[in-house]
Amino acid sequence: MDLLEILLIILSSAGLLHGILFALYLCIFKKKKTLTNLLLGLILVFMAFRIGKSVMLNFGDGLEPIFIFAGLTILLLIGPLLRWYVLGMTRPNFTLTKSHYLELIPFVLIFIASLFVTKEWYESSKLVIIIFGSGLIFIYLHLAFYIAISWMIMKRVKKAHETTLLTKSQRSILDWLRFLIIGLVVIWASYVLNILDDAIPYVVGPMAYSLTIYFLSYKAFQLKAADLDGDVFKANENHALFNEIIQLVVDKKWYLEPDLSLSKLSKMVGKSTQLISSVINEHARQNFNDFINYYRIQDAKELLSNIENEKFTISSIAFDTGFSSLSSFNSAFKKFESTTPSAYRKQLS
Repeated sequence: MDLLEILLIILSSAGLLHGILFALYLCIFKKKKTLTNLLLGLILVFMAFRIGKSVMLNFGDGLEPIFIFAGLTILLLIGPLLRWYVLGMTRPNFTLTKSHYLELIPFVLIFIASLFVTKEWYESSKLVIIIFGSGLIFIYLHLAFYIAISWMIMKRVKKAHETTLLTKSQRSILDWLRFLIIGLVVIWASYVLNILDDAIPYVVGPMAYSLTIYFLSYKAFQLKAADLDGDVFKANENHALFNEIIQLVVDKKWYLEPDLSLSKLSKMVGKSTQLISSVINEHARQNFNDFINYYRIQDAKELLSNIENEKFTISSIAFDTGFSSLSSFNSAFKKFESTTPSAYRKQLS
């Protein structure tokens, strides 16, 4: 074994180990034990087993046929687990029922059949190519079908919320599911391309998995996917409260009041400052100050772009749009528009 092969083994195995460690974290060490974390952990474990088979097949000699067939049948588990995971992340109080387990029948049947594969039959039977090829096509189409179904579920949930404002947690879940499904597509495609007349080296599959699992781990922690599940899609009073805040602050233009504060707004709606701050952060994905200043800046932009208002100074426009000082106006304007009010006005003149 030369140095290049050793490096390829290390690179292709790194993601495998990382995936297993991530799965252990989700299933054992994560304080919040949820069905969705368990399902994601199982997906990672079974995918790691499948990738491990590929690494051993590519770099090892004399791999037992039963191990080869068993490794392939594992893919029949990943599809249903992915669908269940997507359902669990998008439906409140999701639980597995007996009907869900019926989806595992293809895996059970083919896995049992793989246990009877002997090395003698594998090396001498003329039916091996036909059976192995048919099984391979079925297994990869089976996974592709479930990936497509999972994508459709995610899109259906997103479409159902088109008329409502998604919360920060809801957006995080949909973004995470999109990354997860695309990542599985990348892994699936790398193996399928290898099957089609050796379009790419076989080791590309494990390496694609390694890169994908590192990226997905990063996105999972960035989006806090392990802390979320379908309960964030429950209907609650916070959405109605945010609509009330929008009606008062935006529709009635309370944001133009220079003395508008979080405590004053909370008194107006009869809710605690903590709740008001949390609702704004969750639904608007902004803190209170940025939420208010955003609408002030939109008014300021309109005033600055109006030729008839050229006689008004920047300071007067700042005070007219609710800012208590020119410096705070300049800072807020630059934050949202990446330029100063005066430069913005010059660009339009």
